[in-house]
Amino acid sequence: MRLNEAQVQKTLSQMDAHVLPEDHPVAAQLTDLFGDHTFFLDQNGLKVLEPTESEMETGEVVSLADWADSTLTRLTPHEPDPTGTIIDFSQVKH
Repeated sequence: MRLNEAQVQKTLSQMDAHVLPEDHPVAAQLTDLFGDHTFFLDQNGLKVLEPTESEMETGEVVSLADWADSTLTRLTPHEPDPTGTIIDFSQVKH
């Protein structure tokens, strides 16, 4: 799920993470691997949001990769793992 700026800000207000800039050297590789998403990095690894089935105004945080080292410089991909964290976009102005 590709997010607009308001959705990114709403997401960041609900989870402790950083957005990977679209012009980051690894962004194109991540898009090739995982599809067109806004990518978030947190203390556990790489996350994206996927729309929930029940409502299009919410997204669930899904983990795609964990940090492979203590310096947080290498990621180990794994099967998409829903975290149970739901981000509500119903009050976001587009």
